[in-house]
Amino acid sequence: MVSALPTLDGDVIDPVAERRDVSDTVIGSLMLAFDGLEVPADVAERLARAPAAGVTLFRFSNVADPGQIRSLTAAIQAAAAGGRVATAAGHVAATDRGGAARDLPILIAADQEGGQLIGLGDGTTPFAGNMALGAAGDPELTERVWRAMGLELRALGVTVDYGPVCDLATNPANPAIGIRSFGDDPQAVGELVAAAVRGLQSAGVAAALKHFPGLGDVASDSHHELPLLAADRGSLESGELVPFRAGIVAGARIVMSAHLAVPALTGDPQLPSTLAPAVMNGLLRGELGFDGVSITDALDMRALAQGLNQVLDVLAALRAGVDLLLTAPDPEARARIEAGLRHAAARGLIDTAAARASAGRVRALRGWLAGFDQPELAVVGGAAHAALADELAARALTLVRDDEGLLPLALDPTDRIAAIMPTPTDQTPADTSSTVRAGLAAALRAHHQAVDEIIVDYAPSADDIGAVRDRVRDHALVVVGTTAATAERGQAALVEALLAAGPPVVTVALRTPFDLAAYPASRVHASSYGLLRPSLEALGAALFGRAAFPGRLPVAIPGLHPTGHGLVR
Repeated sequence: MVSALPTLDGDVIDPVAERRDVSDTVIGSLMLAFDGLEVPADVAERLARAPAAGVTLFRFSNVADPGQIRSLTAAIQAAAAGGRVATAAGHVAATDRGGAARDLPILIAADQEGGQLIGLGDGTTPFAGNMALGAAGDPELTERVWRAMGLELRALGVTVDYGPVCDLATNPANPAIGIRSFGDDPQAVGELVAAAVRGLQSAGVAAALKHFPGLGDVASDSHHELPLLAADRGSLESGELVPFRAGIVAGARIVMSAHLAVPALTGDPQLPSTLAPAVMNGLLRGELGFDGVSITDALDMRALAQGLNQVLDVLAALRAGVDLLLTAPDPEARARIEAGLRHAAARGLIDTAAARASAGRVRALRGWLAGFDQPELAVVGGAAHAALADELAARALTLVRDDEGLLPLALDPTDRIAAIMPTPTDQTPADTSSTVRAGLAAALRAHHQAVDEIIVDYAPSADDIGAVRDRVRDHALVVVGTTAATAERGQAALVEALLAAGPPVVTVALRTPFDLAAYPASRVHASSYGLLRPSLEALGAALFGRAAFPGRLPVAIPGLHPTGHGLVR
């Protein structure tokens, strides 16, 4: 039996009680997740029984419509407050050990980036993503858009947005970032990151800068494997770290780690930066001066260990200086992580001072969030935000080429247009494009009735390509959109076949502008930076001369066009 022990100051501590407190404190670092449109009974019981920092909502697990989300978030908060007891003075007191403060709302988070990742569903306003804001190049517009997104999040009961993305779009082969980035210029991206932070947090939603220290210049997806960022320290200072510095100066409350190897910072090409004290403590807190809350990217990503070894990486993340652990909707994995954390606490493997400092930072964040009111649900998807989404889409449109002087289109009413695009597809787990309806033909029909819609597979086969080529031979014009021509050779082959088919062709990059490099023979080309309805409607209007192409490329198209290029029409 272990008895109470005196300290050097003469105080008496109980090692068993001390470790129990540490256990509860470290368990309070979890961001829970679950499957279901309502709070499952076991999750409600878990929230009431033990500390938890909060809950992450996922589009394909928890989202139906705005009313359902608001009800769900209210139920989550009610369950988390279930441990309250009345004190003799009549106040509400926290029953959690470790300073979990049940009198404060817990964190409720989501990925609401706009563009290709709209984590809270179709009921929210369909804002184009960061690369559209980069093409518009206006920090004031960026701040307005992110404030509008923040108001919608807050109205839904969501208080943390996993964004903005601070990664630079410097590698066209990067499968996970794309239009989630503002662009490739560190200073320009930094200005827009700061504006996004100001806008979001003015609405009472904590911004989470991601993916620290920079996930843009890699060629693999951390959802599936550990990427390697080969940049040297000097390149990191002048590139990847610039937007994060700007976001921190702007007051961002949270920074999310990237699961990637950065040997220039760690000396180890196999160590994920999430697990590296040199990154999460030395660089983030020591050199960049960040004093807010740090959080891992999702723990189920394959760049980290999974299965029985997962808890080892979880412990390493905590020891590296991370405050919060982002779990996925996997009850077995969560139970395994919690059991491992409690066992580590019982063995004295948790740094008590560090755990309590983390809990203090999270408690301060929750206190800040408690100072904002919840807007009415009517703000979500309202007319003012819809007009703002239309403004963004129109200001982003970029005309990259018109070597034939084809635009604006001037067609006889009987001339037939073929509108071709791939089926919208999730190209990475950080993607909700599969929920979007193909809308290129509808956008063109608003200005010209004789439009034939052709939707091809994301990866069209040679037979598919031949059939489409034969079908369009007698059309007066072909408008073809691509979503991944640099990665999916079939999309590039389709464009090449159409360019050889005979009719004039307008190509449109419906996601990243990099697609033009896969079919450089195209002579009339535009970038919309997304395939959401506002972006396609703006494209249709501009092609027919009823609106302008005011945007500029926020990234360079290798070997073809520099950052900042654009033809104003």
